[in-house]
Amino acid sequence: MGLGLHDGGLGVARFLVEQGADVTVTDLRSAEVLAPTLEKLKGLPIRYVLGDHREEDFRQAELVVRNPAVPRESRFLQIAREAGASLEMEMTLFFKLCPSNFILGITGTRGKTSTTLLAGSLLKEWRPDTVIAGNLRISALATLDRITPETPVVLELSSWQLEGLGEQKLSPRLAAFTNMSPDHLNRYRDMDDYADAKRNIYRWQKPGDVVVLNADDSLVKTFAADAPGQVAWTSLDQTGLPGAYLSGDRFIWNDAAGSEEVYPAELLKMPGRHSQANALTAIALAKAAGCSREAILTGLANFKGVADRLELVRELDGVRYYNDTTATSPAGTVVALEAFEQDQGQIILIAGGADKKLEFEPMAQAIARSTGLGRLKKIVLLGGTATPRLQAALEQAGISISEAPYSDFREAVLAARQRAQPGDIVLLSPGAASFGMFLHEFDRGEQFRKLVGELSPKIATTA
Repeated sequence: MGLGLHDGGLGVARFLVEQGADVTVTDLRSAEVLAPTLEKLKGLPIRYVLGDHREEDFRQAELVVRNPAVPRESRFLQIAREAGASLEMEMTLFFKLCPSNFILGITGTRGKTSTTLLAGSLLKEWRPDTVIAGNLRISALATLDRITPETPVVLELSSWQLEGLGEQKLSPRLAAFTNMSPDHLNRYRDMDDYADAKRNIYRWQKPGDVVVLNADDSLVKTFAADAPGQVAWTSLDQTGLPGAYLSGDRFIWNDAAGSEEVYPAELLKMPGRHSQANALTAIALAKAAGCSREAILTGLANFKGVADRLELVRELDGVRYYNDTTATSPAGTVVALEAFEQDQGQIILIAGGADKKLEFEPMAQAIARSTGLGRLKKIVLLGGTATPRLQAALEQAGISISEAPYSDFREAVLAARQRAQPGDIVLLSPGAASFGMFLHEFDRGEQFRKLVGELSPKIATTA
């Protein structure tokens, strides 16, 4: 239920066909929209019901696998339950079938992907067979044939995936929270409901399991009270904690016995304190899995960063273009602005998009602060359901924008370029979701890379 445009639905469909199942794929979107995924499944014996869901399909099914984007309250899922079907998600199937004794799960509002890929980079230096999957447009089920009981498996887990794991009382042996801030409030009742879904990452752990918690996050640190396993901490501000913390220009790992390991923070190539926080979480998870210091040092030095997350796309005419399309919440844009606080260039920010019922006041205040410090030169707004609310928050913060939001992404990028001078930064960090103008946030990032790549150098003129 829900094929989607990422590889999760595709991976489930292909896997079930390979196991000999009689597979029906149903999705509310049309074949035209789903064409990229359908092309990858071409030739497989799959029955498609597209543009609609049919009640009879759910009454007749023995097993229903829902895409993470499908709400758990869907009436079609209720029909399947009443008819006696088993309800699964790709991740619940994976947990039940995966032979590894070292599943590492990472969640949080921001930094999940960067932390997952960095933790995977560290572990690959120690165990080259390490598998990285989860909420990364990578099908976990497609990796099963490469996994042994000793293979580390690093998974990014969204709140929606964790809903499914919670229903099956499944948690990874090693788990971590990066941070928590409001997000997906168009899907959850409130922040408590959202956090409750996330907490499934440790809720079903055993006493010998480990959860890594961010001591600098006021909500995340409260999770220690009901963690059934051991707790390791991370912090940018507190030293001496059992776990990983920043001390001056060094990352410190302090194990339960008080034995310390030191890692130079300068090995990390990504900008910003949030990147340092992600690195601490990755180090803590790697050490909890048994990774050697030498492997962590090499992994930190070799990690180049992550596409779509403060990704330097190009430098042209002295202007740097950064793609931060995965900043789909106001908090993500605040972090992006903070990452460039020590940079000398001024920022032209491309922001706005679709609404997730989040508050834009903190983002507006961060923009006003950056503007007052001379750090932010211009805001280019993208059209979308969230943009009027962002504009209202900016007006309240003392920032007036006379230009109308752009409904054409190319025109928005060109407008940003027009205002940029050598040394400046053009930053795509929307603070909002992508639906409407784009297929998804990765499509938004890909279009940005393409448009920036097509820009021609300005022709210098002489008097």
